[in-house]
Amino acid sequence: FGVSLWSERAVALLQQAGIVFGVFALALPWGRRVALACGLTSLVIIVPPIGLTALAWVGGVALGVWGLHAALRARDPDTEPRSARRLALAAGLLGGIALLYRPDLVLAVGLGGAAAVWGLDRRLQMRIGAGLALGVSPYLLHFATAGFGEAFRGMVLDPVVYLRGGRRLPIPPSFDELDGFLQRAGDLRALPWAPAIPSPLQLNAWLLLLFGSVAVLVWLGARMVRRHPASLAGRTVLAVGLFSLGMLPQAIQRPDSTHIAWVSCVPIAFMPVAIAELLRARRPDLDPRRRGLLAGGSVLVALLVLVPHFTFRSYADFSLQTFGIHRQAYAIENDGRTFYYGRRDVAEALDPLLEEVEARSEPGDRLFVGTADLRKTPYSDAFLYYLLPDLEPATYFIEMDPGVANAEDSRLADDVASADLLILSRVWDDWDEPNDSRVLGPDEPNEVIREQFCLVDTYGGLYELWERCDRQG
Repeated sequence: FGVSLWSERAVALLQQAGIVFGVFALALPWGRRVALACGLTSLVIIVPPIGLTALAWVGGVALGVWGLHAALRARDPDTEPRSARRLALAAGLLGGIALLYRPDLVLAVGLGGAAAVWGLDRRLQMRIGAGLALGVSPYLLHFATAGFGEAFRGMVLDPVVYLRGGRRLPIPPSFDELDGFLQRAGDLRALPWAPAIPSPLQLNAWLLLLFGSVAVLVWLGARMVRRHPASLAGRTVLAVGLFSLGMLPQAIQRPDSTHIAWVSCVPIAFMPVAIAELLRARRPDLDPRRRGLLAGGSVLVALLVLVPHFTFRSYADFSLQTFGIHRQAYAIENDGRTFYYGRRDVAEALDPLLEEVEARSEPGDRLFVGTADLRKTPYSDAFLYYLLPDLEPATYFIEMDPGVANAEDSRLADDVASADLLILSRVWDDWDEPNDSRVLGPDEPNEVIREQFCLVDTYGGLYELWERCDRQG
């Protein structure tokens, strides 16, 4: 569908809808009221942190959830054998593709899948295994084209080993302030809301709800399977619980609202099912419709009371922005492409900068986008590559991850030296998180700039444009 903001947002919408409707489908055996509450809970959790932004984790979770659903339907006694075989193959295929999105979902897919297929007919297990192998087989093409060493470095070493110190946040989160830089910035511009506990305390409450939900689902699912090994309901609860347990490292390594939401969109959203089961066991005489309302309503009310800023308030904010209310989005346009930014001063600074870049460049020239002081690389305005499609990115480090881009043995200085034009940003100068993102790296990239590049101009005190001195007449 081409490189466009519209196609990217459409993919994001499909990914988030995949999670919401996947949770709904898993909960449907408990009735439409419970399933609707599960879907709505997932909706108000997964949309607010990043809006309609296509990210691999969300797509991978959606595929993993639907893989669980297919595996569980394959073992349903009411499923015809032919359909069961197809579902088994689809379950493995979906799980494999989920691992193409995010290899670190291997724990979630492995644990949840094991619970779903344990005790399944041998032939169906083989079909699931075949689907899984087919799903991950494109990795072979990746290894063949990129090389196993480079692929392993890019998928495992850089994000899992080297990056963690620069992105990790303390657990539990601070009680008096938000630790994440982007989260603090977003909280300052948030929609006014009814009185509630402070945002940092909400974040801690949310993390406790997440841990509690995972524990309840695993405990309840194990108990149900132990009492009734053939019970599809018990197997579903256990599979969802173990899938959620496998996702927990994502929330633990950086417990901000985005990462907590990426995990809790499944276990907290599935809590109406757990509450409905517990109510059924304790109050078998309770009307099923009332039981469903109590189970679903209690979870939604808990989020509204304990975590409104990161769920209902943000969702309401996005909904109002759809109709032009409280909208903070400023269009930056160039070469037929548009990007929306939440700060007017940034948009106003970039308009003349982009015009100057176009005037000084030819198609195929190399562009480097980074921080004004390349000893500190917490973030990068990588969207500028999108707005300048005729220029080639001059660096491997698109997002400028701390501890990776500015590592001692980094190739960053060589990347800078290979560029024709540099756009250096001061937007992130005051980045301050309690982790290694504050640690300064080597000064070699800055030395390359001083020796080989000449300053063209500054824009709004936020951006600098540099050009190779040997290109200037």
